[in-house]
Amino acid sequence: MKSIQEHYDVVVCGGGMAGFCAAVAAARQGASTCLVQDRPVFGGNSSSEVRVTPHGAAAFHAYARETGIISELLIEERARNHESIFENGWTNSVWDLTMYDMAVGTPNLSFHVNTTVQEVVKSSERQISAIICRVANAETIITIRGGIFIDCTGDGVVADLAGCEWRMGSEGKDEFNEYHAPEKASKDTMGNSIHFKAVDMGYPVPYKAPEWAVKHEDASYFYDQGRLPKEMRGGYWWLEIGVPYDTIYDSEDIRHELTRHALGVWDWIKNKDPKLKEKAANYALDWIGQVPGKRESRRIMGQYLMTEHDPDQRTVFDDEIAFGGWFLDLHTPGGLLAENSEPASAEGYKDSSEYAIKSYCGPYGIPLRILISKDVDNLMMAGRNVSVTHAALGTVRVMSTTALLGQAAGTAAALAIANSTLVSEVTSKWMGELQQQLLRDGCFLPNVRNEDAHDLARTATVSVSSEHALGGVGPRSEGAHQGLAVWRDQNHATADDLLHSRRGQWIAIGTPQLQKVSVCLTNESNQVQYIQAKIYRVNDIWDYRVEPGQALAETTLEVPMGQEIWIDWSVDLGASTGLEAGRYIRIDLLANEAVTWHRAGRIEPGHMSAFEMGMGKMRRYDNGVTMSFKVEPAQPCYPGSNVTNGATRPHEYTNMWKSDSSEPLSQWLQLEWDGVQSIGTVELTFPGHLIREYHAYSPFYYDPQCAKDYQIQTERDGCWVTVLEVKGNYQRHRKHELSAAVKTNRLRILIQSTNGDPSAAIYEVRCYS
Repeated sequence: MKSIQEHYDVVVCGGGMAGFCAAVAAARQGASTCLVQDRPVFGGNSSSEVRVTPHGAAAFHAYARETGIISELLIEERARNHESIFENGWTNSVWDLTMYDMAVGTPNLSFHVNTTVQEVVKSSERQISAIICRVANAETIITIRGGIFIDCTGDGVVADLAGCEWRMGSEGKDEFNEYHAPEKASKDTMGNSIHFKAVDMGYPVPYKAPEWAVKHEDASYFYDQGRLPKEMRGGYWWLEIGVPYDTIYDSEDIRHELTRHALGVWDWIKNKDPKLKEKAANYALDWIGQVPGKRESRRIMGQYLMTEHDPDQRTVFDDEIAFGGWFLDLHTPGGLLAENSEPASAEGYKDSSEYAIKSYCGPYGIPLRILISKDVDNLMMAGRNVSVTHAALGTVRVMSTTALLGQAAGTAAALAIANSTLVSEVTSKWMGELQQQLLRDGCFLPNVRNEDAHDLARTATVSVSSEHALGGVGPRSEGAHQGLAVWRDQNHATADDLLHSRRGQWIAIGTPQLQKVSVCLTNESNQVQYIQAKIYRVNDIWDYRVEPGQALAETTLEVPMGQEIWIDWSVDLGASTGLEAGRYIRIDLLANEAVTWHRAGRIEPGHMSAFEMGMGKMRRYDNGVTMSFKVEPAQPCYPGSNVTNGATRPHEYTNMWKSDSSEPLSQWLQLEWDGVQSIGTVELTFPGHLIREYHAYSPFYYDPQCAKDYQIQTERDGCWVTVLEVKGNYQRHRKHELSAAVKTNRLRILIQSTNGDPSAAIYEVRCYS
């Protein structure tokens, strides 16, 4: 047996989305980092071995895509991959190689794949000194010493071996009074899943299941219990088994049982299902997973235990390091062996049921303390094994969220190493620095803005070549979001857009003056219809309160019979009536099922809509669309000054500069200082890849809003000189180190072309010496 000794600043165990992002983040911050992964590929449940596509907050909230390392990876995968994204079962190895490429190209990062953690060595009760690993098929034992260890194994293997306290199962309602908690505590967990892929052969193909496959004969098992076989191609998340098995120790038994059931489900679809067997005639089983994806096992106790009350109430934490926004998604223990698959599916994903309303949450902040072990001083965790209750895990566990937790853990670990301090002391001594670094690295924190004292752009005056003024959008407006679809597992509005319930449209205000608002409506009834309309101030684009305060204006609109009629409302709002520049208002039309409020033909950046779901809550309308509206005067809500306001996506305001779409490219944005500055690094954040879930983006996708060709210029002797030029860009976040620092009092970003949008646009510009 070969034996190897290695030493690193940071050792990350587990190469799923959380572990991978943790390792890359630590290495990028200058810490020597080792990533230990027990599979041959990175990605965990998202890899081509398991094939679960990453989910996150944008499945339920507009402009809530996770950014940072996870965004770099997903944008790169979409640009490279010929395959459409399909829910569960269709991930190909292009994704694996996208991650592998980043790992190989990251300085300070070493990694071992096919390598399993077998022992933990402790130098004291509260200190890990090393892990001992075995490399499969290599007869090699590696002892890896480190300063800080991050457990991203999912099952909490390192923490368990180190003697840390952990929980597994469901807390009872009596402990934290969580809505989703069962009446009594139990060992019940969500289950493990495997997936399959079927392909259309173009001609009828037979299928005969092996004798050991489960025999399904009852249609109600599928159609009445939340296990709808919606697609021939696969994508069945409900191929899940947990209770009565232990998701750790009985994992192989679960794998076998899942295989039996998966083959039995395919046999049902192909040969028995009265609704689907004819549609399935030409489909052949192409792939079936043999590595179960886990949803839940050990949860390691940290310095804070997050309950479901935190996402539900959007608790603001001083140590906020990430955000979430997936719903409180708790699958029924037992899965395929239970009465139904999970409550939301069993009730048909109703938008307005009590369960749906109580499960809809976020976007909410997540604290660093759930990533820091309470029992071992140099141990952190990220992924589904963090310090949360079973109920809170329902929202925190999805992979795009855990990727953010990983990036935060890796960055915090590197910060602790650089300052020779305990990780636990980061929350008290270095929290501001950690948050500012995460923002600089492309992450988004709902309650933190850029306040980096080293960012020279914050002290500059901004001017632009042109600026878009928002006059409104209508049903016939054309836009540049080609290739942007929706995640098909969710309910979507019908094409009629009837006002079945109250609906609201966010509008950004650029000047404290609003004389008139118009909406485009259709009334196909045989009489005049009337609709109540209200205008409110709102805190941000995720302010889902039905009544967010006293209305700024309200009226009853008269809608004559006819199609696509613009209904005008003279509102005469100004500063004296409470209208504020640099904020959003929301115009609500109350329910009238005889009237259609038409959606716009394109998405206006930063302008989303929502509908009332009940119990005082609203919810994003149809995966993120803009309703037709006009405003007078046109609002200057995309000024150049937005690029230094500290935010990098629509939130409390549009937070972007957008050039006048009627003016041809090139367009520029200029920073000017009172005195000469020495600038060595310029960092840019462009629009794109935010509005909808990753699933909405087509193969070879380059977001049209993103700058494609651009230059960084400085003024020299009265002329503009290009100091850096970029061609063919499609990433939203770019860091440029200039070949030599430039001394100037004026710097210009010249956008020569985009990937399709007629306007140039930027969220943020940063400059460093």
